Amino acid sequence: MNHDVFYALLAATLFGASTPFAKLLVSDDAPVMLAGLLYLGSGIGLALLRIIRDRGWQSPNLGAAEWPWLLGAILFGGVLGPVALLLGLGYTTGSAASLLLNLEAVLTAVIAWVVFRESADKRIVLGMVAIVLGGIALSWQADAYASSNLLGPVLIALACLCWAIDNNLTRKVSASDALFIAGIKGLIAGTVNCVLALLLGLSLPAVLVVFSTMTLGLIGYGLSLVLFVLALRGLGTARTGAYFSTAPFIGAAISVVLMDEATGGLFWLAACLMAVGVWIHLTEHHEHEHHHESLDHEHGHTHDVHHQHTHNFAWDGQEPHSHRHVHTEVIHKHPHYPDIHHRHTH
Repeated sequence: MNHDVFYALLAATLFGASTPFAKLLVSDDAPVMLAGLLYLGSGIGLALLRIIRDRGWQSPNLGAAEWPWLLGAILFGGVLGPVALLLGLGYTTGSAASLLLNLEAVLTAVIAWVVFRESADKRIVLGMVAIVLGGIALSWQADAYASSNLLGPVLIALACLCWAIDNNLTRKVSASDALFIAGIKGLIAGTVNCVLALLLGLSLPAVLVVFSTMTLGLIGYGLSLVLFVLALRGLGTARTGAYFSTAPFIGAAISVVLMDEATGGLFWLAACLMAVGVWIHLTEHHEHEHHHESLDHEHGHTHDVHHQHTHNFAWDGQEPHSHRHVHTEVIHKHPHYPDIHHRHTH
């Protein structure tokens, strides 16, 4: 299995697993506070991990052109998306919300293909359709559209659109430090949600619950987002979003195994559809002659076919290593994904 695919599926596993465990920690009447603590645990935990890794605070070295993309991703994904979802939940049923949240993967792919011109062939589209249908089957309930108020579904769809924009904007900075990107998003999203919860009159739960929730946030949200960013770097937005959309099934499967929840025909239908979709993506083979334009950026790399450069500093020969480098213009042919080096049109 390609290591970037592994990152995407592991990200989905960590995020999907966080849902059933979150239900055990915080009561259902405080979703805003739960979201805030999960995000805050993610942001604080990743910031500490980054400081430990770098032996102190280090600049993220984002280029001037990258900051607008990151700030836009934080605005849409960390602030507007959660607020729209929480407002929408007040006007719709939980089952309708679960069904509508499958829009995120679809909108992520559509924006990637239409706006950012990411490559997509019939095989990728078919795999995406299978995975999304699996998500719909998993979340479908007889009362899915019991609410007659259209405001709730519209707000939840708006939240999905915000997260889809977030995913695509994050891809623009995915070559940068994944710990920094995920950490700053968690800090801002956590602060916004916690402040909103306090303004709504909610109080903090017991200290043990706060600690447990923030720890869960670090694992299920923080580390998951780091892996998601790494997958974006290697797979592109649409494919990463498709793999990540298996998270609801993974969460449901964990609930079945650990919490002895009942399963039905729709659960196994969802499992089959998602397995087929993932298999279609795993067996993708995309190869053609393509043109690499000159590119100046920074990320961890080895001196492979795309990194044939010299160093203007003393290099100890260790790989992978990270520094700002320039890619020379080249035309060649080999199997590839729409990763950070293959964002060409077709």
